[in-house]
This record gives sequence, C-alpha cells and structure tokens, in this order.
Amino acid sequence: MRKTVSFSRNSTNFFFHILTKCNLKCRHCYINRDQHGKNTLPLKTIETWLGLFSRKSNNANLIFLGGEPTLHPDLYLAVKKANELGFKSVTIDTNGYLFNDILLKLEPDEIDYFSFSLDGATRETNDMIRGQGSYDKCTENIKQASFMGFNTSLIYTVSKDNIDELEMIPPILKDLGINRFFIQILGIRGRAAENREKQGSKKNSMDKQISPEIWRNLIPDVADKIARQNIIVTYPKVYLNPDDPFECAGV
Repeated sequence: MRKTVSFSRNSTNFFFHILTKCNLKCRHCYINRDQHGKNTLPLKTIETWLGLFSRKSNNANLIFLGGEPTLHPDLYLAVKKANELGFKSVTIDTNGYLFNDILLKLEPDEIDYFSFSLDGATRETNDMIRGQGSYDKCTENIKQASFMGFNTSLIYTVSKDNIDELEMIPPILKDLGINRFFIQILGIRGRAAENREKQGSKKNSMDKQISPEIWRNLIPDVADKIARQNIIVTYPKVYLNPDDPFECAGV
C-alpha cells in the first residue's frame, strides 16, 4: 500500500520546502517569507539535505513543498535521489498546475502520491480563494495523473469561505479517482495573517478560520462519509493560536 504523510507516534515526516516561488496567490497561503525565505534551492543543496536525513529514511515520509514545487526544474531528479536513499514514501504537494512536464519525467513507481489542493466543490468558490482558472486546471491534471497510473490525494483547507461546500466533496473525490483526502484547518499564518491585519479593528469579524466547535460538529461526519467510499481521510484535531510559533499541528 502506498504511503504519504502520517501523523502517528511512530512516523517521521520530512516537509521539505525547496522554494517559495508560486504562480498563485491563494488568500490563505501560510508561507511567511521571513520564516521560509525567498530562495530556490539548487539540486546539489537538495540532495545534501536528503542525504543528511537519510539516516531515518526507512521510516520517514518525504513531502516536497513550495511555494509550488513543480516550478523547480530539477524536482524530478530530487525525487529520484530520494528513492535512491530509501525514504519510506515520497509525496509532491502541488496546486495542480504541474509545471516542467513532471508527469512525463517520473514513473508511477517512483512517487507515492501527487497531493493536489482544491478549496471548493464549485469552480466559483475555489477560484475565488485560489485564483481564476485554478479549479479547471487542477481537476484536469488530477484526472491526467490518475490516467497515467499515479496515486493522487486531495487537500481541502476549510475556511468560512468554503465550509458549506465540504459536504459536496465526496462524489467529486470519487469522480476524480482520489485515493486519499486531507481536511485542513486554515492557519492564520502568512497571507492569511496579513489579510486579517489589513482589516484593522474589523479583523475578528473578517477572520476566515472556523471555530473548534463547528469543526468538531461537522468534520468527523463528512470524513466518515468519505471513508465509506474506501478513501483514506486524515484531519487534525488541534488549532494553532495566532501567537503560537509556526510548526506542524501534528506535533
């Protein structure tokens, strides 16, 4: 069975931001240039870091992140290096545009998952959050990746803008051939935090993050419906407060 990021006591997840450049400007993007930097790592640097982490590679799930990681022309070579080093699983998180012909440069047995981001069950809602045309591009490339034999997962970041459409997602997942589904909490980090600060005194009323109470009342039921379609579903049960340091909620 193919693996990807796993939040469990015995799992190690290596989230590797190889660049912060992106073709989209999603409203809720958590990238903070002060913390994540602005550089695009050269392949040699990527391979050096992979080598340093290879001591735990047989138990480590590697996730390539950006920005948009497929913008890196050498991503496919980094994936091949990760396979050579024996990482437990290799995943690419992508907004769905799949630059640099990445699907043609890798074989399905070289990568465990392409993990796509979609933030609306409808084109209107998703594109309002992620950018015009992103719904069509993402769903088109999910179908193409599945057709070519790649395993696909989908990430849905829940906010007040799209929570009403979450219950519309199960048939879409089935139609797209999704293997795994991740439901995420909107983190008030990066652009999401900047947008809230711009509202000044109105920031509380403009906050897009849903409450823990709504999360607990809705998410488990939706996750159960999706799981009954034989799709693996993962969702966190914790929140990061605005003043907490940025680190994985899986901790």
